[in-house]
This record gives sequence, C-alpha cells and structure tokens, in this order.
Amino acid sequence: MKVTVVGAGAVGASCAEYIAIKNFASEVVLLDIKEGFAEGKAMDLMQTASLNGFDTKITGITNDYSATANSDICVITSGIPRKPGMTREELIGINAGIVKTVSSSLIAHSPNTIIIVVSNPMDTMTYLVHKTTGLPKHRIIGMGGALDSARFKYRLAEALEAPISDVDGMVIGGHSDTGMVPLTRLATRNSVLVSEFLSEDRLNQVLEDTKVGGATLTKLLGTSAWYAPGAAVSGLVQAIACNQKKMFPCSVLLEGEYGLNDICIGAPVILGRNGIEKIVEIELSDAEKAHMQESAEGVRKTNSLLAL
Repeated sequence: MKVTVVGAGAVGASCAEYIAIKNFASEVVLLDIKEGFAEGKAMDLMQTASLNGFDTKITGITNDYSATANSDICVITSGIPRKPGMTREELIGINAGIVKTVSSSLIAHSPNTIIIVVSNPMDTMTYLVHKTTGLPKHRIIGMGGALDSARFKYRLAEALEAPISDVDGMVIGGHSDTGMVPLTRLATRNSVLVSEFLSEDRLNQVLEDTKVGGATLTKLLGTSAWYAPGAAVSGLVQAIACNQKKMFPCSVLLEGEYGLNDICIGAPVILGRNGIEKIVEIELSDAEKAHMQESAEGVRKTNSLLAL
C-alpha cells in the first residue's frame, strides 16, 4: 500500500506521521515544491520509527511526481492561506490553480488512485477535482466532515464531562463556520441521546463551539491546526487501505441525495477499498434540512468563483 501526501507543511507532515504510525502502509511519499523541505520532514519522521515502532517507509521528494507513481491513495494538502489585502476570489483562484495542477500530476502517474482533498476551501476544491480530472465520483473524497465530527465529539465530551470514547456524533454540511450542520439531535453517549444529559441551551453552545472550532484554534495558535486534520486524514486513508467499511462524513459529489445535485458537501459515506462504497442518507428534521440547504447555498456561492 503506497500513499502520497502532497504538501509537507504542518498538516501534510501530520498526515504522513499518523499514517506511518498506524503501520498499515508500506510507503508514504511526502512531496513539496520547496527544495529539501519534504526530504527533511521525511528524514525527521523516519528517525522516530524505532521509537514509535513502525516499519512504514517515508520518502521525501521535491516536486518530482514520478516518485508518486502507482500510489493507491493520494492526499492533497497544498495551497496557501489568505494573506492581508488578498480578496477571497484571489485566494480561491490561486489555490484552485495549485489543486488542479497537483491532481492532474498525481493522476498522470497513478491513474487508479483515490484522491483525498484537504486544501481549502475544501468543498470547492473537492468539486474542482471532480470537474477537472474525470475520475469517478467514488474516488474523490473531501476530508472536512471527519475533522468537524471529531471536534463535535470533543465538545460533547467536554459538556458531558465524559470520556470521549463514550460519545458519538456527526457533522454534515459544508466545511466552514457557517456551513456546518452538527447533528445534536442524534448525538449519543453509549447509545443514549445526549439530550437526556444536556439542556437545550448547553447543546446549542456545543453546536456553536463546534462550528467555530477551526477559527478558535487559529486565534489561539496564530495559524491553522494540524494534529486533528492529520489524524482525520489518517482515519480515512486507513479505512480505505484496510477495506474497513467505516462510516465517516466526507465531502462527496451529490446527485440527488439530500435533495442536492452537482455539489460536493459533507454527508455520511461508507469507506472501503474502492473509496466511497455508499452515500448514506439519514432522515433529517425540517430544521436540519433547512440548515443543509443554507449550507449548500454557501458552497455554491464559493463554487461560482471557480474559473471552470
């Protein structure tokens, strides 16, 4: 099992680290455009192998996509953050150019690969990969919902004062502060609805804290988070590589599901060796349906800025 991660920054290196530590892949290729950067990250990570007990080989490479040939799964983390004075259109234009080039370069050397998109705005970049590569829809996955759901479960466990292993919950919708739809109605603690333990006001606070989870970390850290995003990616990669048939909410191309068409947005899917094995439609309340529609409108607005 060969996995390529494009972008050796904090998120990409975290992806490579968590994938390697789980020891299910034979090789992880870490690729970056900055000379020597991926090589240095890979060497540093390989020097943890004897300490962390993994045998996965991590290879760093500078902008040579031939080294990624025959990758089973490719992860795209590359892109730039928004800079002072930069318009949203400019940011999307730059990142779209990067993601388009990266995805086409990966597919040229690994035509049967499954692509996981992490680059932001994630739902729009996932949609771009669908529109520009010609890969079947089950082989293009946006990571966001897996991360958002992990943050939701963290906030639920915090509110419940419970171990996080007791807690289950899911976030669907767009990967943005305004687009997330945390399903508080369905969240459970050991199969008991959390509404049995928490007041409506406290649950609403959990919902709001979840929606600003990324922004909260950016304010504290001065940059985007990387540990949880890397762990979320490694969970998706392992589910595919090991054919686990696990359910994760991911950004997926919808064709009628949830009343939506021609859009990539977060919905629960079953992941296995073919990538997305099934899109799971769950019965939403009227309020949840309305929030999902609002989220989709926001994603479509961002998609409209793509030069397709």
